[in-house]
Amino acid sequence: MNAFPLVSVRGLSKAFGGVQALDGVQFELLHGEVHALMGENGAGKSTLMKILAGVYQKDSGEIRLAGEPVEIRSPRAAQALGISIIHQELNLMNHLTAAQNIFIGREPRTRFRLFLDEEALNARAGAIFQRMHLHLDPRTGVGSLTVAKQQMVEIAKALSFDSRVLIMDEPTAALNNAEIAELFRIIEQLKQQGVGIVYISHKMDELKQISDRVTVLRDGQYIGTIPTATTSVDTVIGMMVGRALAQEERHVPDTSGNEVLLQVSGLNRGAAIRDVNFQVRRGEVLGLAGLMGAGRTEVARAVFGADRVDSGEVRVRGRPVQIRTPRHAVELGIGYLSEDRKQFGLATGLDVESNIALSSMRRFLQAGIFLQQGAIRAAAERLVRSLNIRTPSVVQQVRLLSGGNQQKVVIAKWLLRDCDILFFDEPTRGIDVGAKAEIYKLLNALAGQGKAIVMISSELPEILRMSHRILVMCEGRITGELAAGEASQERIMHLATQRETLTAE
Repeated sequence: MNAFPLVSVRGLSKAFGGVQALDGVQFELLHGEVHALMGENGAGKSTLMKILAGVYQKDSGEIRLAGEPVEIRSPRAAQALGISIIHQELNLMNHLTAAQNIFIGREPRTRFRLFLDEEALNARAGAIFQRMHLHLDPRTGVGSLTVAKQQMVEIAKALSFDSRVLIMDEPTAALNNAEIAELFRIIEQLKQQGVGIVYISHKMDELKQISDRVTVLRDGQYIGTIPTATTSVDTVIGMMVGRALAQEERHVPDTSGNEVLLQVSGLNRGAAIRDVNFQVRRGEVLGLAGLMGAGRTEVARAVFGADRVDSGEVRVRGRPVQIRTPRHAVELGIGYLSEDRKQFGLATGLDVESNIALSSMRRFLQAGIFLQQGAIRAAAERLVRSLNIRTPSVVQQVRLLSGGNQQKVVIAKWLLRDCDILFFDEPTRGIDVGAKAEIYKLLNALAGQGKAIVMISSELPEILRMSHRILVMCEGRITGELAAGEASQERIMHLATQRETLTAE
């Protein structure tokens, strides 16, 4: 029995440019415990964890490790103390092997330190994999691994520092159910070895499966710590948002007589897209469901002109078009919100107003040369207010915003462009329940304004909640179509695992 908690935080505060990110926060992690850290985007979870990992320096407060006060002044200092963090965006080099990634900068060398000792390197990595009961060749190139296996390499890298504290930020965001089960198996093994795990996730269903306790932060303040086993999900949500989330009455409008804004026929692209046909009408939310790798994102990228197709026809407002580039798609009134907002949706080095105006710069040109900065700012401020984007100002760098607010900035970009056809690819991935509710409300409002929306989501409750009609894909094909009234998780999963195209009755 350990006399002291593995990690103890008291009165921790941190401000950025006058914005109080943490205000007197407390947190405790026990040996061999999985402790979930919950809160809306902007609640302070990432700031707290980055302070523990040495990325940020605290303004005030105390951190104790196994009862001893510590100052964590850098990531290297955190690693030396046995604290490692696995970020949501994995930090691996795809051209190197698993073993090389684990020991990068700490490679064993031959006797006179002239050359790397590859045999010793692979043996050390193999020993860690064996400890994890993970069947993976240390010589395998990381670029050839699945996201789940890459995540295991990140965990192995953390264990190579003899980590006592492992921080996992949204570890299952890009994993399927089988991969999540494998991750949870590894976590249980680490618990048995006494490793303390801080688990950050927005997936409520994972709480009961993996965590022992839950600590909730809200607006940079400590709300409470509760045992998972005896606490309901509704209680956690109430602590996170400080209010009860209203359950909107489900109303599916009849859009069958509305204008068809987008029609896709016979779309093919290798094995990824095979004879895909669909249409979406004005005011309709069309859900696109399926398992990972089913081809949903590939369809969206093909229609948007991001990927070339082998064959097929696309009609916009009844007129056949050949969309060869995203710029052409935008000119036709098609917007695409990528599932990877940081890589494809945002210029993270720019401020909020620049990101919002990115797709509409031409309209702000005077004499075709000079940018009307005042007009850009006014438009950005209007959208920040209407979408309730939480930012100190429109000149704040977008990388400093929470995930939910970054997503709203991407939406604002396409609203400013006034696109009539919008593809939303995993629109709520990595954002909290409060921000999700706001995104849902926004999508319904856009449909009410006559926009045609195609929503791709891996979360079945989300698909069922939002869609007026659902198409299900498997291995590049559409295997079925369900009206909102007849759809269920069971029926969607049945269609998502079929390999032959179903003929609509």
